[in-house]
Amino acid sequence: MTTLLYENPVFLEHEVPEGHPERPDRLKALNLALEHPNFADLKRIKAAKASEDLVLLVHPEEHLRTVKRAIPDEGINDLEADTYASPLSLEAALTGIGGAVEAVDAVFTGKADNAFVAARPPGHHAEKNKAMGFCFFNTVAIAARHAQVAHGAERVAIVDWDVHHGNGTQDIFWDDPSVLFCSTHQMPLYPGTGAKDETGVKGNIVNAPLSANTGSEHFREAFRSRVLSALTNFRPDFILISAGFDAHHRDPLAQINLVAEDFDWATGRLHEIADRSAGNRMVSLLEGGYDLQGLAESAGMHILRLMRG
Repeated sequence: MTTLLYENPVFLEHEVPEGHPERPDRLKALNLALEHPNFADLKRIKAAKASEDLVLLVHPEEHLRTVKRAIPDEGINDLEADTYASPLSLEAALTGIGGAVEAVDAVFTGKADNAFVAARPPGHHAEKNKAMGFCFFNTVAIAARHAQVAHGAERVAIVDWDVHHGNGTQDIFWDDPSVLFCSTHQMPLYPGTGAKDETGVKGNIVNAPLSANTGSEHFREAFRSRVLSALTNFRPDFILISAGFDAHHRDPLAQINLVAEDFDWATGRLHEIADRSAGNRMVSLLEGGYDLQGLAESAGMHILRLMRG
């Protein structure tokens, strides 16, 4: 397997208030984990800043203008209740989109089998018209649309295993049968969406909510019965992962008790689907994960499984 990792120092320049969980130290912890010899063959690429036009693939222009107006010349500004902007936040968000789009291009042109985008801020809570949940723009949704527009992908699947429901991605693709959105998440928990009966206009939304204090067994059963079965029936020609690692048992923002091996297992199962129907094409984007050790271990095992197939 050829795996690419997209990164950029500007992701560390998106500043948040002291004590905020979505902090630059998250990427620093991941970078330390990637110093292990297991990752010697991982190809690391500096992501380029995307044009603002890519934002408009899934967001209206007014949303882009709202985000741009919130960027301060200095200090930190609140864009929404828990979502903050600093002078380089827009550049970081656009560069995250740039890395995601480059990753999509790489797997569709045969440059790589799969890729991981180690960017912040995250994106899966951003709805069509609203920034929220630490997210400015919905990067995974933009990547899906880019795969369709630029590479002719007909059936794109997005699998979101962040412990918080990807309400933004669900909002964007609610009535679009060309995109299957599958999510495992804790419920009830922020943002309050993600019930099983939220299925989209065309039945293309598959939610697998988990109760607090659920562990590996329940997660894997929900993943098998809800996510993998839906993917098998959908037969995607491209798979995107909203890879949050806050379902790890150490994470302070939720109560799902997964271990790093669960993310390795889930990645392996998605590899099998990608091999059957998607030409191995898979791109994973970092979302949540707020305990530094839990994030580093889990993301490390996820990336290693991407590399090994």
